[in-house]
Amino acid sequence: MQPNMHHTFHIPVMGLAFSVDSPLKVAQYGISSTLSLSDDTLLEQMREHYSQLNSKPYVPIATHEEDYRAKRVTAYLNMVDELVKQQIADIKGEEFEPESRLTKYFTILPDTSPLRALYQQMLVQEDSAQKQKLQQELRQAVVPGSIDVNIMTKLDKTNYAKNGEALPPEYSDALAALRGFANSNVHSSMVFSAGFNMRLYSYLEQFPVFVPDNEGNIAKKIIIKVSDYRSALVQGKILAKKGIWVSEFRVESGLNCGGHAFATDGYLLGPILEEFKQNREAMQMELYSIFCAALAGKGVHVPRSVPDMRVTVQGGIGTANEQEFLLQYYKVDATGWGTPFLLVPEATTVDQETLAKLLTATEKDLFLSSISPLGVPFNSLRGTSNEELKNYRIDRGKPGSPCVKKHLVSNSEFTTEPICTASRKYQRLKLEQLAKQGLPQDEYKAEEAKVLVKECLCEGLANTVLVKLGIGISQKQTSKGVTICPGPNLAYFTGIFKLQEMVDHIYGRFNVLNQTYRPHMFVNELKMYIDYWKNQKAEQLNTLTDKQHKYLQNFWQELMKGISYYKGIASKVYADNLEKQVLFIDELLEAEDQLLFSKLEKLTSA
Repeated sequence: MQPNMHHTFHIPVMGLAFSVDSPLKVAQYGISSTLSLSDDTLLEQMREHYSQLNSKPYVPIATHEEDYRAKRVTAYLNMVDELVKQQIADIKGEEFEPESRLTKYFTILPDTSPLRALYQQMLVQEDSAQKQKLQQELRQAVVPGSIDVNIMTKLDKTNYAKNGEALPPEYSDALAALRGFANSNVHSSMVFSAGFNMRLYSYLEQFPVFVPDNEGNIAKKIIIKVSDYRSALVQGKILAKKGIWVSEFRVESGLNCGGHAFATDGYLLGPILEEFKQNREAMQMELYSIFCAALAGKGVHVPRSVPDMRVTVQGGIGTANEQEFLLQYYKVDATGWGTPFLLVPEATTVDQETLAKLLTATEKDLFLSSISPLGVPFNSLRGTSNEELKNYRIDRGKPGSPCVKKHLVSNSEFTTEPICTASRKYQRLKLEQLAKQGLPQDEYKAEEAKVLVKECLCEGLANTVLVKLGIGISQKQTSKGVTICPGPNLAYFTGIFKLQEMVDHIYGRFNVLNQTYRPHMFVNELKMYIDYWKNQKAEQLNTLTDKQHKYLQNFWQELMKGISYYKGIASKVYADNLEKQVLFIDELLEAEDQLLFSKLEKLTSA
């Protein structure tokens, strides 16, 4: 069953668990969502839970089975696909009554949707036969949202057999997850995030489902999450040379997003989207030329027409005005709304304790932290149960977490086989090393804090769904500590919302924002980048090298260019609201003054 594109937004992947069952909640209403394939243990637990809930047979896939990771991915996706198909069949059998899912399917569509117009036409149709004909046409138009999946390409550790020998590369975390998706029944997209992985990209070539058939159809599509145009072009070329077409470039703000934050070198979202807008058609044709040559070289049928290449954007979007501006001015195909949906139980899964913390979170409670073992800035919420558990262990003199799942192992400073910097083993060894160095007390405390700040995200980002659904914690899982990774945009949303309310907010038919003053998403991101730049400067200023000075200077210049760009489009950002337009420019000028003051004060004397 092919998913639809009736909606102009999607729900991106959120953590390991927050969107792991989102397709089972929203696909029936034509809304596309993305789930993570990083944790096969979690997927297996979810398959068991939903199989029992829906009276479906469940046969466990144990860790001693060959290729168990890929098999678990396939089994979970097949179950989700089967349940969504059943939901769609049930919805088609419903009547057009006020509270039916069938009615809801059409009432939450955007006002510009031809299907919504057809639904409105049916409502006012007085001729009984014609009304039934329109209802039948509408029922046939009901198709699910896409069950998309995500692989964070950096999470691709080598796995080992019981005798300690490394398994072949195809059994690594990412390759096994990709194989599980390729072998599943779902017709959807694989989203690659966090940079490119050549081993993973090359592995795509082994699966015909990623290559066009004789009619030019691609059974399973590729989406690349990127932070700028250059990254899109480079990765698009790499895959095109392998005969793989990128069906969507998913542009995400470097800092105004949830989860891991991959900051650009000062490139702001508006100028990035402008570059896509100006070069999109040329890039599509360039990639098509490379793509066709690669297919011809393999003796594979070459599509006569250029395949679709969508461009979407996500990160910090919060109003219908912003949604519409992105669609109309930059001509993007859709937007991604993540963090606000954490407040919609009909769309995501968050345990009650964590949800309560989200409801009271202010701007000060949402911050860019250093808790990720990957060493990448991570958007966090203060006071989570996993943070409390981490501090409890530190107070007891036993810092670090038991490392069970090992998805984030990356450090080999003390061991031959990589270990996780949030693990009890690494932190013990690192603290022992620091103690022997005879550092001054202040310096020792600063270095100690860098070690102790790390949190176990494998458990923290997965536990919320186990707590929420009452799924038993295994003996190896020692806690139910939850980590959540909302974007800063959460500060402007307070409350628990219905799915229809949030969708209506996106389309401008309802308002769910709280009373906190909220600058435009472009201004919010700009402020984050200025803070990020200032922090980078402060950290490097005392030992500034020529290379670091050049980096900071280039970063500063790009921010200034971005401000100039935003000034130039201010009349378009708020075309119908002069008051907001003036305020938008005032905030840009204030940001510009901050940068000018910082440069004159520090960098010119560096």
